[in-house]
Amino acid sequence: MATVSLLSVCVAILSTFVHVVVSGQFASFSKLELPPGVSSPESAAFREFLLLTEGPYTSVFDGRIMKWQGPNVGFVDFAYTAPGRSKQLCDGTTDPEMGPKCGRPMALSFNPTTSLLYIADVFFGLLVVGPTGGLATQLSGGYKFLTGVDVNLITGDVYFSDASLTFDIRNVTQPGFKFDSTGRFLRYNPLTKRVDVLLSGLWGGGGPSVSRDGTFVLVPELTGNRISKYWLVGPKANKAELLLSNVGNPNKIKRAGRFGEFWAALSVGFMPPTPLITPLGVRFNSNGVVLQTVSFATQFFNKTISLVQEQNGKLYVGSRFTNFIGVYSN
Repeated sequence: MATVSLLSVCVAILSTFVHVVVSGQFASFSKLELPPGVSSPESAAFREFLLLTEGPYTSVFDGRIMKWQGPNVGFVDFAYTAPGRSKQLCDGTTDPEMGPKCGRPMALSFNPTTSLLYIADVFFGLLVVGPTGGLATQLSGGYKFLTGVDVNLITGDVYFSDASLTFDIRNVTQPGFKFDSTGRFLRYNPLTKRVDVLLSGLWGGGGPSVSRDGTFVLVPELTGNRISKYWLVGPKANKAELLLSNVGNPNKIKRAGRFGEFWAALSVGFMPPTPLITPLGVRFNSNGVVLQTVSFATQFFNKTISLVQEQNGKLYVGSRFTNFIGVYSN
């Protein structure tokens, strides 16, 4: 019965999309393993400069940002968000109550022009760190639950998501917990240091994605099951319109390899809860037309995923519940 119910949910979700084209299902799988005892690679970012690409960089549960140095070295420490963080106390911790001491970075985004890495941390807000890493500098604090960040490639403005005004990540697993609609979508201007609230009343979570031409931002609502398009320029500037609805708990959205396309990480059945969660990657265009759906259910069985990041023809998949980043190729 659980399997039939799950398939019905998936069919219902896919039937809401305008068009589905399947091409290349990324059937080859490998892992980028975290160091022993380290978990929750929820984000990925690649640093591109000249003709080189570094990474992925990823954030982990114990408060570090780590950098992949190839299969012979693996992941190494790059940066951290908590001032006074103790490696002895924090490295490898899985205690959620250590977040205020160790940090809990959730999302990463590079500015390719400056090589600055912007970080969204649950407890320490919006931060930035230079190409040599180390302690990140807080740009804006006082938030409850930052979950996503992305840089406008044209203007350098930084867009980020705050899941809630009332709860943080430690509350989510408590008995009787319920999500609310106090999430916000914000913008940080690196020149003026000003933060503006662009949207409020969101059913929180996820991470925004700015279009390559800087004309709009896609804003997911993890528990609202929808994705909106917030216009930055043109006659609809500073207005939002619904792009996709009933899309299965969309988490972070990332630009795809093709111009004008995006990948969304979906966890079908997460909220409202079903007996089985199906993790999917969905590629779609700026008009909300779904072009491809890829299932990660074999390697991420019954797990929520937070990220599907395309890089050099491969998909990098992150989850709070693994000790590796999944890499899929055709």
